[in-house]
Amino acid sequence: MRLIALLPGLMLGLVLVGCDRQKADAPQGGGAPSEWAGPRTAASQPTGRLDRSHAGTPAPGAAFQDPEGEPATLADFRGKPLLVNLWATWCAPCIQEMPTLDALAAQDETLKVLTVSQDLDGRDKVEAFFEQGRFSKIESYLDPEMALMMELKVDTLPTTILYDAEGKEVWRMTGLADWTGERTAGLLKEAG
Repeated sequence: MRLIALLPGLMLGLVLVGCDRQKADAPQGGGAPSEWAGPRTAASQPTGRLDRSHAGTPAPGAAFQDPEGEPATLADFRGKPLLVNLWATWCAPCIQEMPTLDALAAQDETLKVLTVSQDLDGRDKVEAFFEQGRFSKIESYLDPEMALMMELKVDTLPTTILYDAEGKEVWRMTGLADWTGERTAGLLKEAG
């Protein structure tokens, strides 16, 4: 019983360690996300690692919040391929890939791009980030309980998971990716 109570804290610690591996050049001192232009080294190249070991697994039923703060689940999006991006405002690689996720959502109407923030600080911080980013297609979903992360056994942000129209996992990408690049374009076709 006691171990279960510690799980959310342990998950947050794992996420912090995972994200920190990729943000060595992130701004220090709390600079605004738009001020950060990405790493100043070769690490600015996508670092995403493809994982197919969960292929065929049904999407979890964990609830999170839609942009209006109402409950939502991944099942609400069945019927067309779904790209679920787990991210946070404090994660530099997450911030770096958000414009490419927005561009992907704008160019591919057959795919729903769902960005789900894992921020514990509440909706205000996420809304401010979205306002500042002026994204045209992606919306601010929020999972303040990190329920999706726990059910999906995700320990690194960003992690992006592709589901087919029936809600079955196709693959997941752990780490930074260019969602408008050739590599991801080919991978996204796998959702059918």
